Amino acid sequence: MKTKYNLLFLMAIVLGSCQKYVDIKTQGQLVPGEISNYRYLLNNTAVYEFGPQLGDIASDDVQLMDGSTQQLALVPDSYRYWRTSYTWQADPFPLGSFQTDNNWNGMYNTITYSNIIIGEVPASTGGSEAEKAALIAEAKVHRADAYLMLMNTYSKPYNAATASSDLGVPLVLVQTTVQPLNRPSSQTVYDQIIADLKQAIPALPVAQLFNTLPSKASAYAELARCYLYMNNYAAANTYADSALALRSTLNDLSTITTISTTTYPIRRSDPEVLLSKVAVGGISAFTPIGLRLSDELLALLGTRDQRYTLFTTDPTIVSTAYVPAGGRFFYKDRAINEPRNIGPSVPEMMLIKAEYFARNNDVGNALLWVNNLRRKRFKTADYVALTAANASDALKVVIEERRREFFCRMLRWWDMRRLNGEGQFQRTYTRTFGGTTYSLAPGSNRYVFSIPVYQIQLNPEIQQNP
Repeated sequence: MKTKYNLLFLMAIVLGSCQKYVDIKTQGQLVPGEISNYRYLLNNTAVYEFGPQLGDIASDDVQLMDGSTQQLALVPDSYRYWRTSYTWQADPFPLGSFQTDNNWNGMYNTITYSNIIIGEVPASTGGSEAEKAALIAEAKVHRADAYLMLMNTYSKPYNAATASSDLGVPLVLVQTTVQPLNRPSSQTVYDQIIADLKQAIPALPVAQLFNTLPSKASAYAELARCYLYMNNYAAANTYADSALALRSTLNDLSTITTISTTTYPIRRSDPEVLLSKVAVGGISAFTPIGLRLSDELLALLGTRDQRYTLFTTDPTIVSTAYVPAGGRFFYKDRAINEPRNIGPSVPEMMLIKAEYFARNNDVGNALLWVNNLRRKRFKTADYVALTAANASDALKVVIEERRREFFCRMLRWWDMRRLNGEGQFQRTYTRTFGGTTYSLAPGSNRYVFSIPVYQIQLNPEIQQNP
């Protein structure tokens, strides 16, 4: 079946960005078909940065207190996706609701813009073949990133034994508005992600002026992230090495007392960020959708960790209405007044390497990479190196450090998904909302978000997740 998907994938363009593209093609001194149009389009980086928010709400990083002002404020239907994501329900965006899933829309918006570049640049005028290849390469990195995020939101965790039959997400590789949207296999989508990134690398620059523009380090980092979530730890380590060879700077939190735009770099120039991507929904820590941190996470962080001191805050800073419930809120993005980065980073590459070594019984090197990161996360007087008795213990240390480093930045939910089949990390999560207790068991279908019902109504060939 061939279906029009302009309402499915282009709504965000119609609402916010389509006019920019039309203007580039028709106004001012720009000439239709010239390569400069596509450079300007890629420089409109906001339309390429969208990533998922739902996983942060569903993860064990977040804990809402039943009966609290915050919990009660989420009762209106406009916040239904918050309630349903937090309680791992099947349909965050049910048919008949006025809501649409901006997570899905935002990532397919990125894919559509990328397809415009990939499809039209070869026939453009005024540029060399090398310039054209560089633009296409940037677009392929953005497209690969969007598909990787879609797969880790709306498809099952990767399993090599079942990937050829597990459902992926609709694979749209050209910018036409009429094409079939049947879901290919998980393996097919992952193969496309890897192909896009590997094809992009030769034409990408070593560095870019801003982190919003893909570079070689960006593509290597995306490959490292992709292979990690495919459980191919050797390949993940190899590409993490390649990324770190180009960018390896860490922000030194040990000397910072308060976080602000004068003490901490903004996302586009942050040396740790290898490719800037942001969670849909913008800045957290505004009522009522502030990310209240779980007691378990706070205990893992400890109060001497600078990530606790700098990136979390007392509820009085978010809303005085939250004071009775107590706790701490994620605050990093609000402190520097911009959405949190969920794109690949230098710390992520370091911890990918640490996990590779832990899984290969090299305890010394696993701890070396973990502790090299942690030295920059504590005041000098508070830093204590972590130790491990064996490889299994070292792997636990690595996973816990990933949680400390990436809380409320998408990766904890991805880790919960990929690790829920491993005995060491298997557990049943429970939480209470509105007086009802909900559970998330190992292997549950609720580790996969439903395809938005409205989009399936428009495109009935899209098969729903169980």
